[in-house]
Amino acid sequence: MSNTPVNELDVEEVQEMIAKGEKIDIIDVREDDEWESGHISQAKHIPLGTLTERHQELDPNQVTIMVCRSGGRSARACEYLTEQGYKVINMSGGMLAWEGPVVFGK
Repeated sequence: MSNTPVNELDVEEVQEMIAKGEKIDIIDVREDDEWESGHISQAKHIPLGTLTERHQELDPNQVTIMVCRSGGRSARACEYLTEQGYKVINMSGGMLAWEGPVVFGK
């Protein structure tokens, strides 16, 4: 396991950034069935297992918030992406703690 430090925000801080209209990218690294059961409307779906092939879809100059079910997989994604030079933040608590609106389906 890497010792790369991971920046974190809690769900309230992320909801506040969205409410203020801040330009942030949100990447949901959960599996397809988890994504379809409810995700943040602004999020893009890149399952953790595909991140090494798809990370170039992210803007390295844009702050990107990583999301999963509880914060563990997204923390691993943050470690990897930080090592690749991306500006990433883990949403601690993940979708289990999310109280904002969600979209269902693909």
